[in-house]
Amino acid sequence: MKYLKQFFIIMLISFIGEVLKWFIPLPIPASIYGLILMLTALCTGIIKVEKVEETSTFLIEIMPVMFIPASVGLLDSWGELRDIIFPIGAIIIITTIVVMGVTGKITQGIIRMEKREKNE
Repeated sequence: MKYLKQFFIIMLISFIGEVLKWFIPLPIPASIYGLILMLTALCTGIIKVEKVEETSTFLIEIMPVMFIPASVGLLDSWGELRDIIFPIGAIIIITTIVVMGVTGKITQGIIRMEKREKNE
């Protein structure tokens, strides 16, 4: 029953994100609204981490399974993708390297900042 309650909380936040998407005409996916709502609720203490921890851990563990339909969809549209596979591949490689580099630099900056705060 505990897992059902946790899943209900997560789905309720997702539903509220869907409703916000319907009311706010911005080009932002409903899932982003839901993520922002969940982050806000967790940071403010409206929802305690313990109230969603086990179910969210389970959902993260099975996340690779969620990509199977998208992969099948890509295979299904191979005819359209065949002509542009090299430009798409180059974009994927370049953006992956850029994201990894920026993430690394930001992480290093945060670690340095935390070390300075500890030493002071």
